[in-house]
Amino acid sequence: MLGRGRTGSGKTLAFGLPALAKLARCDAPTRRSRPRALVLLPTRELAGQVRDALAPLTEALGLEQTVVYGGVGQRPQEQALRRGVDLLIACPGRLEDLIGQGLVDLDRVEITVLDEADHMSDLGFLPAVRRLLRRTPANSQRLLFSATLDGEVDKIVREFLHDPRTHSVDRAAEPVPDMTHHVFTVRKDDRNAVIRELAGGHGRIMLFTRTKHSARRISRQLTAAGIPASELHGNLSQNARDRNLGQFRDGDVRVLVATDIAARGIHVDDVALVVHVDPPSEHKAYLHRSGRTARAGATGDVVTLVPPEERDEVAKLTRKAGIRPRAANVGPGAHEITALVGEAAPLVSAPEPQERPQRQEPRSGARTEPRSDRSGSGRPRRRGGRGGGRRTAGPTTGAAAGSSGSGSARRSR
Repeated sequence: MLGRGRTGSGKTLAFGLPALAKLARCDAPTRRSRPRALVLLPTRELAGQVRDALAPLTEALGLEQTVVYGGVGQRPQEQALRRGVDLLIACPGRLEDLIGQGLVDLDRVEITVLDEADHMSDLGFLPAVRRLLRRTPANSQRLLFSATLDGEVDKIVREFLHDPRTHSVDRAAEPVPDMTHHVFTVRKDDRNAVIRELAGGHGRIMLFTRTKHSARRISRQLTAAGIPASELHGNLSQNARDRNLGQFRDGDVRVLVATDIAARGIHVDDVALVVHVDPPSEHKAYLHRSGRTARAGATGDVVTLVPPEERDEVAKLTRKAGIRPRAANVGPGAHEITALVGEAAPLVSAPEPQERPQRQEPRSGARTEPRSDRSGSGRPRRRGGRGGGRRTAGPTTGAAAGSSGSGSARRSR
């Protein structure tokens, strides 16, 4: 099966429902390290979204699923695979690592799904995808989903999909009908103030930047200005990415500042506004960023902030994307911003930095703890205390130091 549809068009359930139904009909046992269905995805965020979307279905059908991707510890993934898995949701890099260690075998895969194939190509994953597909049985079912079907994606189709049924829910360049596009030309001196005003409304908003540094800086500037924001980029650990995305999804913060890593795989309801703080480099990135709003029939707005010297480049980009944006020159307080954002939300005071407690002067004869808990060798010192273990030569505190006859020797050391 070969499917094409814009982001937010329901591809996860389009492949998840029939794949799980097929697995449930076949009364095959769940085997250790040998999945029966495989879903390949380009990013951790997208893998996590598919896992969450299909988890209630696999549980209801009595099937086992797990997800594997890099950037986190491998041990829990190994343990889940050893317990047995029917559906494996994976990013190519970590899956190849696990196969190389003999922890996964794809020889029992009945269904393989390749999701966001065009993004796989953009990230350079298709050679790994080819190697993985060659490990699945040649007569197994394969489904490929992509917003575009050109270039490297077409090579995958010709090699691995034999006489596929094709289904497109829209044309590749068809604009989303409920999404309104705006291009705001902003002078450099007004840029930060305009960003604050766009982020200051009551609705959920996503800001996209080109670099991790910009995402971090803007997130912290907004928070300091009374508009709590989370950041999402590749320099964060997976736990931090999950936490920040969870804050945005749960409504703890209304603003998420992200790089293109978040342009796919994030489904958060009711994102009212997407702002391209930095215009994307090409039209496909524009469409995928913009696709975080106006999902599943909802309405949404997309704003691109453009320096005056980049207007021609952005005009070319929007033409390639097949859209006709509303253009305006704006500055702080412009009515175009007020019309989009509405009434500004109340500002939230940033938490005050806590003062360090004053150091207490030690009692006569008492020892104080060193500031560092590391010895000269760089290894952590073990605290003295009860137990049969040998006490180290590290310093002790209080009466223990005063009562020890060798205290002065330890001090000199």
